[in-house]
Amino acid sequence: MAELHDLTALEQAQGIRSGELSPVELTDHYLARIERLDDTLGAFLTRTPEIARKQAAEAESEAAAARREGRELPPLHGVPVPVKDLVQVAGVRCTMGSRALAEHVPTVDDHVVGKLRAGGTILLGKTNTPEFGLPCYTENGLAPPARTPWDLERSAGGSSGGAAAAVAGGLAPVAHASDGGGSIRIPASACGLFGIKPSRGRVSGGPLLHDVTGLATSGPLARTVADAATLLDVLAGTMPGDPYAAPSLPPGDTFASHALRDPGRLRIACLTEAPVPGVEVHPDCRTATADTAALLTGLGHDVEELSLPADDGIRYAFTRVWSVVAAHRPLPPEAEELLMPLTRYLRGRGAAVSGPDFTRSIYAFRMLAQSLADGLMPPDGGYDVILSPTVAAPPAPVGGLRNDADPQAEFSAIGAFTPFTALYNATGQPAVSVPLQWNAEGLPIGVMLAGRYGDEATLIALSAQLEQARPWAARKPSMW
Repeated sequence: MAELHDLTALEQAQGIRSGELSPVELTDHYLARIERLDDTLGAFLTRTPEIARKQAAEAESEAAAARREGRELPPLHGVPVPVKDLVQVAGVRCTMGSRALAEHVPTVDDHVVGKLRAGGTILLGKTNTPEFGLPCYTENGLAPPARTPWDLERSAGGSSGGAAAAVAGGLAPVAHASDGGGSIRIPASACGLFGIKPSRGRVSGGPLLHDVTGLATSGPLARTVADAATLLDVLAGTMPGDPYAAPSLPPGDTFASHALRDPGRLRIACLTEAPVPGVEVHPDCRTATADTAALLTGLGHDVEELSLPADDGIRYAFTRVWSVVAAHRPLPPEAEELLMPLTRYLRGRGAAVSGPDFTRSIYAFRMLAQSLADGLMPPDGGYDVILSPTVAAPPAPVGGLRNDADPQAEFSAIGAFTPFTALYNATGQPAVSVPLQWNAEGLPIGVMLAGRYGDEATLIALSAQLEQARPWAARKPSMW
């Protein structure tokens, strides 16, 4: 017999609109699952049951009024959506995964939280993240590690590992996440989910911690393409003060509608070799990519092998900018000793980066984006989509990438695990991780699709076509 968490987010929203499902009942269901399973999964840093129940009661009243008055409701009205703990919610602890901020309670919402409130969603809590979102695993000094429900000895990835563990473990139907170097797509791969890193400027990062580097953005994690596209509709939109703005959809158009459209015949480049020198791609990841390429060919697309020159220049530029991002997090001097070794290492490196070197690194990102736009994916020809592995190996064991004794070696290991994802943070292009493959051990192996800047719509339509050809949402971990 199906339970409430078996329903997709859109099915839940439809039940709420019709009156067949109560937001209060739905919220209580998820809160009970969090109470029972979260200590195992490590999905949440802060739970907010009082806020959730209050919002659910308000959503139920609003849904009843809308039915009486014949009004439309937002597409995810009454649906629980947890928020990653790098984003600030007024009155709720925001630790950013750091012991140095364990008692920090902001007084204002970030813009994405305002959009979730306006959309009538329910805050179950703040999801687990590594310190300041810096590594690609989710381990910190505040909570248990985030684990993939497909193998509890393995990491859920990062930095949105808590969000991914929550959705993959049935503790939330969808989740807010963020991505500065792969932090949506890496945990999507590790947890068998669909995740969208939107185009630069699609979702506002303000008002408090604008990312002027252009690397980071918020986006959705979900079990289905349609759920993720709908959450992207809720999150999207620029706000005053944003340093970037992605091209808008045509008036009246939605990302969710593209999950119902045929993508047409696309020219797709297949990239299997890492664009980073010396990185080996695991056979499972190669197999998943090759199998996806064959599936795309069978669906009528033109798929061609592609190799990009391995270039250390972009890796060095990313390291410099990532270190500066770590260094600019405001902390009192006495809090430095509370930080994780990797964070202290990156902050030290970032403090030593000169203004001209930082500028040159940002310029390298822009030139890379221009070269891809002009030479590989021009609007009047070239490739429409680039296919690659999401990461270079299956989900890592908990603690497998962390090296407190040698943070420099740890950062190198992180780079070798994630050689594909940061490329699109540097260029600002949209990219998704699609959960089409599981290996012989039963571990999910994601594949990544990247599109032209501003063209999330094509990626959503293509991903929905793949989902229809090889459905994945019914495949669930044993703890489900």
